[in-house]
Amino acid sequence: MCGIVGYVGNNEKKQIILGGLRELEYRGYDSAGMAVLADNVLHSFKAVGKLANLENKTTHFSSSGFGLAIGHTRWATHGKPTENNAHPHAGEFSCVVHNGIIENYKELRAFLESSGYTFLSQTDTEIIVHLFEENLKSLQDPKLAFEATISKFKGAFAILLITKVAPDRIFYAKNAAPLIIGKGKDGIYFGSSDAPLIGLVDEVVYLEDGAIGDSLGFADLTPKVSFSHNRIYAQKEGFRYFMEKEIYEQDRVLLETMMGRVGEGDVSLDEIDEIGETLCEKIDQITICACGTSYHAGMVGKYLLERKARIRTNVVIASEFRYAKPILGKNELFIAISQSGETADTLEALKLAKAQGLKILAICNVDNSSIIRESHYSLLTRAGMEKGVASTKAFATQVMVLWILSVFLGKKKGVIDQKGIQSEERAMISAINATKVQPALHDRIKRLSKRYLHGHGFFFIGRDVFYPLALEGALKLKEISYLHAEGYPSGEMKHGPIALVDSNLFTIALMPKHLLFDKISSNVEELSARDATICAISQDDFTLADDMVRIAPAQSYMEEFFAMMVVLQLLALEIAVRLGNDVDMPRNLAKSVTVE
Repeated sequence: MCGIVGYVGNNEKKQIILGGLRELEYRGYDSAGMAVLADNVLHSFKAVGKLANLENKTTHFSSSGFGLAIGHTRWATHGKPTENNAHPHAGEFSCVVHNGIIENYKELRAFLESSGYTFLSQTDTEIIVHLFEENLKSLQDPKLAFEATISKFKGAFAILLITKVAPDRIFYAKNAAPLIIGKGKDGIYFGSSDAPLIGLVDEVVYLEDGAIGDSLGFADLTPKVSFSHNRIYAQKEGFRYFMEKEIYEQDRVLLETMMGRVGEGDVSLDEIDEIGETLCEKIDQITICACGTSYHAGMVGKYLLERKARIRTNVVIASEFRYAKPILGKNELFIAISQSGETADTLEALKLAKAQGLKILAICNVDNSSIIRESHYSLLTRAGMEKGVASTKAFATQVMVLWILSVFLGKKKGVIDQKGIQSEERAMISAINATKVQPALHDRIKRLSKRYLHGHGFFFIGRDVFYPLALEGALKLKEISYLHAEGYPSGEMKHGPIALVDSNLFTIALMPKHLLFDKISSNVEELSARDATICAISQDDFTLADDMVRIAPAQSYMEEFFAMMVVLQLLALEIAVRLGNDVDMPRNLAKSVTVE
């Protein structure tokens, strides 16, 4: 996830762009850049690392008088965080910034290279500026050339382009990635969110998917919205809490996590293609190591890797692994999962496994983090910055990456054929759609939360992949509501925990139609017979439940998994809100645990 800004006007463009990027730095901070077109001169600046590095590079630059400016802060998806890979990307007389993923960039790049274009970066973005300049040769009109360029792209993107052949406007295009255009007394402004536009514009247009145009056409855009937000409101994009905002972002970040990896009936992971071949020949076991929420994602991964790739998989808690004197096989792959990439226990466990000769694969949300640097291979989750301490979208994207990995390895081992991959792709798309929060569902959970404020605890129960989801649901509730909650496999209730059951102990039952429904129904019936208060989450009715949260009809158990994940996140959120807790910064917790 990246952030882009743009400005057309007479004010000092450097300060406007840097100020806008500062408001978007939470969206990505492995590199930043800006380009200014004024007096027919195109200036471009890039820097690796945080925005301060770009500020230092532009200390002596200024640009007054009329001109155009675009800026970008990057969270790498294609290519390492280097200066060459940073935006803006330049052609002979144009510059572009881009947020999103162009899925078909490889074929477009091959075409452009065959036409004589030289690429300086590993990114998908650089094709935009070269394809624009190629189209301009034949069309002789920058507007038509830009439209022709955008028509070739598949994927999600928000694009701003400036060019010397049209020095009075910024071209824009938007599809499945956020982009806002606003007008103030000093010019036209663009941003990936409201935040960069605060105090600068009086009205905005939230561009719809498929929008293509330029800044000169602002007067014709509708609907225009009066704009008077404060900065904190804008960073939260109208939500009450960052956690709530991040729950609502999950469908988008899951799509970004999938893009370029699964599509058109195939699965590919360019980042680790070599490891796939190695696994086919040698590796016979996987160990997944993580802490907290990432551990729960790893538990889901075990089910998926064993089911879809037929590779024996163990999941271990990093703080235990370090001191257990583990027996590791020479043909074993070690997967470390961490949102921040700085989790101390996971990092030390990784080093231990690496010292014993294991190949290390990191699944992480922060490129160039310690865990990424220590690993042989890495897969980024593309969740973007997560400000809420209680993880939501990072967990969702970790599970998605593990799902993609299991299908990828299944393909490499010959376990999954073309038809199977197509089925998995359809299931992934449906699962992503299932995470889109419906207002009616959220309202239902808000009302329901009132019932679950008082009692002596919660059981969250499920089977198979829904067992680690139950653990995650219990953890979310503990983290932000400070209420006691435990997750259990539903079949384990009769082996002790059922002794705690009474009407003041709440049971949240995950009851998927497509996976062991009859088994878990029987388990829940036992609890109901002992007066437990049951909240069933399912797409089917369960008559013994005291409360039902009905998810939308789903065609696979993984679609049900992601739909139920959202319900559990919202339930924890709304209970914590009713209790008056600080949802984004719960007591005693930190976002990144960098000590033992």
